Amino acid sequence: MTRIPQITARDDVPVEGRGAFDAITASRGNVRGPFSVLMHSPELAARAAHLGTFVRFESSLPPLVRELAATTTVRECECAYEWATHVISAREAGISDATVDVIRRKASLDGLARKERQILRYARELVRNHQVSEETFAPVHELLGDRGSAELTAIVGYYVMLACVLNAFEVPPSPGGDPLP
Repeated sequence: MTRIPQITARDDVPVEGRGAFDAITASRGNVRGPFSVLMHSPELAARAAHLGTFVRFESSLPPLVRELAATTTVRECECAYEWATHVISAREAGISDATVDVIRRKASLDGLARKERQILRYARELVRNHQVSEETFAPVHELLGDRGSAELTAIVGYYVMLACVLNAFEVPPSPGGDPLP
């Protein structure tokens, strides 16, 4: 049970917020997860959803990189709801079960491919330390450039925000999803 009611029906939103509800439903099929609690502030929910559409689907980064960042971030934040969702998305993006397991266990990155290792290290370090060392930044910047580095950092930040919302309001994952350890 969440700490505040989840708003998943259009009629539960004030008339002035129904445009936000409709926009989220149009882009995601329904209002659920973080948006169900953010819908208590429809404008906030709409703006968060708009950013989410960009980082998930429209970023210049390939799906593999986006999902490595998202999955690592939500795991580091202990966010059960987003973990269950992004394990599926990660595999669809081509992330191996072995890499998902490294992320799940917060294990050493030594056995991963160079690109995966760089992205995971970047996301982990940013979440854990709230900054990134030059040793971690330089290879990611060389790989992704200015635009890609900015987008990668924003992806991590977006999922930290969602994890805060979901964890603070104790929004449970869908039944049957991959649980956090």
